[in-house]
Amino acid sequence: MRDSSSRQRKPAKVVLEASLNALYRRPLAANRSGSLFGAFPYPTKISPDAVAFYIAAHTRPGDTVFDGFGGSGSTGLAALLCERPSDALRAEAKRLALDVQWGPRNAVLYELGTLGAFVSRTLTNPPDPVAFRKAAEDVLAAAEKQDGWMYEARDPSGGKGSLRHMIWSDSLRCPSCRKAVALWDACVSLEPAEISSTFSCPKCDHICALDEVQRVTVTEADDVLGEDRELRHRTPARIYGSTGGKRWSRAPHSSDLALMKKIASEPLPSCVPKALIPWGDLYRKGYHLGISHVHHFYTRRNLIVFARMWKRAECYKGALREGLRFWLLSYNASHGTIMTRVVAKTGQKDLVVTSAQPGVLYISGLPVEKNLFAGLKRKLSTIAQAFELIHGGSGNVKVINGSSCNVDLPSGSIDYVFTDPPFGANIPYAELNFINEAWLRRFTDRTDEAIVSPKQEKSVDSYRELLTRSFSEARRILKPTGQATMVFHSASAEIWNALQRAYQDAGFDVEHAGVLNKTQGSFKQVTTKGAVRGDPVLLLGPRRCSAGHSVENVWSIAAALHSEASVACDPAEFTAPRLYSRFVNYFLSRQQQVPLDADVFYRWFAEQSPQGVLVSAGE
Repeated sequence: MRDSSSRQRKPAKVVLEASLNALYRRPLAANRSGSLFGAFPYPTKISPDAVAFYIAAHTRPGDTVFDGFGGSGSTGLAALLCERPSDALRAEAKRLALDVQWGPRNAVLYELGTLGAFVSRTLTNPPDPVAFRKAAEDVLAAAEKQDGWMYEARDPSGGKGSLRHMIWSDSLRCPSCRKAVALWDACVSLEPAEISSTFSCPKCDHICALDEVQRVTVTEADDVLGEDRELRHRTPARIYGSTGGKRWSRAPHSSDLALMKKIASEPLPSCVPKALIPWGDLYRKGYHLGISHVHHFYTRRNLIVFARMWKRAECYKGALREGLRFWLLSYNASHGTIMTRVVAKTGQKDLVVTSAQPGVLYISGLPVEKNLFAGLKRKLSTIAQAFELIHGGSGNVKVINGSSCNVDLPSGSIDYVFTDPPFGANIPYAELNFINEAWLRRFTDRTDEAIVSPKQEKSVDSYRELLTRSFSEARRILKPTGQATMVFHSASAEIWNALQRAYQDAGFDVEHAGVLNKTQGSFKQVTTKGAVRGDPVLLLGPRRCSAGHSVENVWSIAAALHSEASVACDPAEFTAPRLYSRFVNYFLSRQQQVPLDADVFYRWFAEQSPQGVLVSAGE
């Protein structure tokens, strides 16, 4: 006679299958905050905490994880976090009744991009946090002592203050009176803040659409190139500063112009990169006029200050030097260039300063010049905290700056794969990262960059072939029964189907499909209101020989998913983006092609759900 425990014990395979169903059935929150996430701005990255949860659920301590599209290192960080799981990670595992053994994992990351590999390597193998903070503070102190005068500014009462940031303005040529007018004067108003798309000439009262107005250009000497260049003419529009902790703003006056003249006479440091930009898909003839080299993305003041700090960082050695470079580059392209901008938000009295627009190299007509010292001081704290979280762990992360189409690892040596491949034509990473790579003096080899790019002459088929080669290598190095979790997002059915063919040709099939919920909250907010975004998450296993399901009526499936979502406890399920993710998952998990683009699905959703939440495919 068997005892009760024998009768109740389930086979290991059944327990594993139940765990995976629990893991992929409900949306998993990806918290887009914290020091690790905020240490370095990088496109489309995933919260290391969320990735750690998948790794812990699929592996055991000591296992090795692989990511062929390493990006900024989330998978490597996640492998290390498994040794020190947060309370939220532990609670989520317990809530889903997952059989998780916490402990260090190892990881191997392949990253084609030079910048991504640098960021990954530095974050996963950081310098001593105490020594780093001391070195960074020394670099800042020396920089402020030499160049602090460049950020001096008189407050509205004439007292001595410091610049927080300055808004520059393009100059426009009025179509009527033909006089030069600042964009700020013609289109901006405060209290409430507004940037109008209508041009209103303050000199002759002519009114017309802004896109009908010509920009004023000038020719200036370029002392890096030793030649003249034509560029858009800009003038200071608004000064923002502080005096004794009190913030203020005012119009520019003669003291600002005198400071600009003094800065113009300062020589540029020799370490300023003389890097010709290999423009591609991100080039726009209008706002990139005169932008041919990396140094053209800076004001002269910030170019001098940044270059001198970079030179000081170069005096250090080893991991400490890499940590200082990481710190400087973390602020550089996003905040230190003229891609920093202002936006007008409803109900605000003044314009709001924000960083460079993600995924593009956009320069607005009202670019912002920030005080680099103030920004780097704030960034220092975040990065030091990130280094503290990772430093001293027992896991090992190896980062290879190379193509995942040719992986130098033995067959069957990897326990699990977690990856986040490029999303078709969404982000041309190598072009986007060129500014920061210019300071590293190393650039990405774009040959195997898996994107859809007219400028690189890479079609959807080219993209699919590169993904197939990468997935084939992942299949080769995985253990025979190994699995791969892949996060992916696209609004294009064609891209989804290219992805499907790539992983199938490489020997994978979808075993489970779920959603990764990109929120600003915690793991506890998985089923609470406000989270409407979600990327499909596919668990891939060895390819099965059985044929896919028979093709079903597209709109019947859409209607059934719509009906389920309408009664779901989570309001995020009844939103167009989430429902499209479910729609994609339905077909891919049945080895069928995705039949609709997101915009077609969204139009259908709007017709079915007049009270539903419609969010565009681009959000």
